[in-house]
Amino acid sequence: MARKTANDDLLAPVTLAVGQEDLLLDRAVQEVVAAAKAADADTDVRDLTPDQLQPGTLAELTSPSLFAERKVVVVRNAQDLSADTVKDVKAYLGSPAEEIMLVLLHAGGAKGKGLLDAARKAGAREVACPKMTKPADRLAFVRGEFRSFGRSATGEACQALCDAIGSDLRELASAVSQLVADVEGAIDEAVVGRYYTGRAEASSFTIADRAVEGRTAEALEALRWSLATGVAPVMITSALAQGVRAIGKLSSARGGRPADLARELGMPPWKIDRVRQQMRGWTPDGVAVALRAVAEADAGVKGGGDDPEYALEKAVVTVARAARSRGRA
Repeated sequence: MARKTANDDLLAPVTLAVGQEDLLLDRAVQEVVAAAKAADADTDVRDLTPDQLQPGTLAELTSPSLFAERKVVVVRNAQDLSADTVKDVKAYLGSPAEEIMLVLLHAGGAKGKGLLDAARKAGAREVACPKMTKPADRLAFVRGEFRSFGRSATGEACQALCDAIGSDLRELASAVSQLVADVEGAIDEAVVGRYYTGRAEASSFTIADRAVEGRTAEALEALRWSLATGVAPVMITSALAQGVRAIGKLSSARGGRPADLARELGMPPWKIDRVRQQMRGWTPDGVAVALRAVAEADAGVKGGGDDPEYALEKAVVTVARAARSRGRA
């Protein structure tokens, strides 16, 4: 969920939404627009890209109106504005117009940092919209989505939904919305399973989990279902690589509590427990063999081979065999 890092006045003269998570950026805009329209149903909304905001355009949009109409001016990808337009925006920040809300969407980072700093110095209301790359962040997002509807969901249900849907925040938000609309009472793992069983079985991470556990037949079944339902092959090789690397990282780490290992290895605690269960049959040589197989498959699905499906099947079988390498030693 987007985090507000300055004042919470949705009708502030300037709102700065910073980050690269599209869903959160869009929500930051929607919140301001909704507040403005609640105050004035006739609010005029202008949603602009950098090429539409030429030098002088902002002055035209924010000039006093005969009817003193309320207006929301949204500037997307503000880091890409031309130097002359940035000067216009900086000048406006020093003296924003009444009844006008300017919303700047900025990716953060070094590009366009001067405008970012100027908006902050001017006291803009700021909303953090960071890209959610960590599983723990997506899990927290799902929990927050359920809370925003005033509904409860078990931790296992939230995790199952993340496992089934993947990393796309829009799809996760849509799934939460569907469950809230369709299900009465508490939402548990069984409910999620009924709605998203096919999706979960087809997910790239399910394939990886089955493979690193040495469950060859189940991994291949999930792989074929996944390909049939349109999951991108590169997502599957990525999940396989993550699964094998996690085995290697944890097997070489010193013992400790899940929380301590999580900090050391950059994994959420729940994943430490899962990987510990998965790594029982692995050896260092098995990890090396599996990583080579995944790398070859990745090259195959990215154009280096004639049959991406065969490359994936070969990788899955090799990984699953490597998972049982200790027993064959």
